[in-house]
Amino acid sequence: MTALTLSTAAAPGLRADAIVVGVAKGAKRPVVAPGAEAVDEAYDGKLAGVLETLGASGAEGELTKLPAPAGFKAPIVLAVGLGDKPAKGASYDADALRRAAGAAARALAGSKKAAFALPVADADAAGAVAEGVLLGAYAFDAYKQNGGKADNGKAPLAEAVLLGGKGRDKAYKAAVERATKVVEELNRARDLVNTPPNDLDPAAFAALAETAAKEHGLKVQVLDEKDLVKGGYGGILGVGGGSASTPRLVKLSYTNPKAKKHLALVGKGITYDSGGISLKPAGHNETMKCDMAGAAAVFAAVVAAARLGLEVNVTGWLALAENMPSGSAVRPGDVLRMYSGKTVEVLNTDAEGRLVLADALWAASAEKPDALIDVATLTGAMMVALGSRTFGIMANDDEFRSTIHETAEQVGEPAWQMPLPEHLRKGMDSATADIANMGERMGGGLVAGLFLREFVADGITWAHLDIAGPAFNEQSPFGYTPKGGTGSAVRTLVRLAERMADGEA
Repeated sequence: MTALTLSTAAAPGLRADAIVVGVAKGAKRPVVAPGAEAVDEAYDGKLAGVLETLGASGAEGELTKLPAPAGFKAPIVLAVGLGDKPAKGASYDADALRRAAGAAARALAGSKKAAFALPVADADAAGAVAEGVLLGAYAFDAYKQNGGKADNGKAPLAEAVLLGGKGRDKAYKAAVERATKVVEELNRARDLVNTPPNDLDPAAFAALAETAAKEHGLKVQVLDEKDLVKGGYGGILGVGGGSASTPRLVKLSYTNPKAKKHLALVGKGITYDSGGISLKPAGHNETMKCDMAGAAAVFAAVVAAARLGLEVNVTGWLALAENMPSGSAVRPGDVLRMYSGKTVEVLNTDAEGRLVLADALWAASAEKPDALIDVATLTGAMMVALGSRTFGIMANDDEFRSTIHETAEQVGEPAWQMPLPEHLRKGMDSATADIANMGERMGGGLVAGLFLREFVADGITWAHLDIAGPAFNEQSPFGYTPKGGTGSAVRTLVRLAERMADGEA
């Protein structure tokens, strides 16, 4: 990952391949953002005019390169758009800084060192810029013959220096250290999502969790197929029954002696989803290696909580299975007896995520956590409702749902609160079993949430995050978001754990 440091050095004398400055949209012309005063002075205070002449407007993510002024040791100045200039007295939005830093870091692939002279008026702003740089410089190159290179054939930015960041200030230093730890784990989640399913089956995923647990002092328990049979985990076993790669249920536990609250996280970990007997049509299964993004997010969040030393207990449950068609696969019409004891009539084997989550939710409920959240690439219906960049939040508690939404906004992850309409529950009534795994087609994302609610024990505060849209970016990179796995929900989960540790949630 890109090396990141804070520096109080002046931009002109810094040896680097580029100096990054911010430019915002003013009322009539672009405006040079704070942090770039030394650079602007070197242009005789006319940097905004030069950028305007080159066509820059300050629009979000816009990139403009120009030769550095005489006397600079860096040859290039890279101006990145921050969007609209804040109102007088207001600061730049943290996610605007994050997105701008990410766009600049991506554009500087192939560079050895870049200095970022963006607005860092306080520690939070410095943390946002640090996150943006580290997120934007990500590349998944494990399978490239020219390993170490991004898609454009250039290596990611090797080193970034944040100027004006008050390197000796404890708050600034802590913000950058936090950003580094969180992004390292978020990028771990991205790597997992991007890993081909022939190399990441349930057993391989579980092994990686065991390695991370040993490295970071976590407790880990892995239930293999025999353990799942003995325990009666019918949902996970049913979904994984068609694959030669047997399923796993992994429990990762971080405990802090000063913790007063316990947060439980459950992740859907379908390492490949063919749809099973209800086979997906051509064009719908090429990216289904990403169907374990929920488990990847949970894994990353638990490890991040441990690395940050948060004063809250965090338990992650990874429900891992591969959904494949074969003679041993679950069939439409089969009835599964779940870990909770309830029976489920399987009407569609491609509605498999809710089945593995149901078993893990019931297991997590038994520990009576203060809050329980499941994360899953669960339904195409949620993508229809919210698009490809926003995840949906459902919950059995209105205040908790609002808290998660507020937390997601704090970290810059687009999310939206969704209801759990009671009238949709009837559509899952089954003449054969306690409940069916399918209901009404309209509102399918909400139906899935209602199904999951059936497997949360009474008295447990629970929320469901459907990250089907933002978990995997099939389009071009934007801001700090790469093509492929994005690490969606990791920052929300980590921030929520921090808030619980601080008594804010």
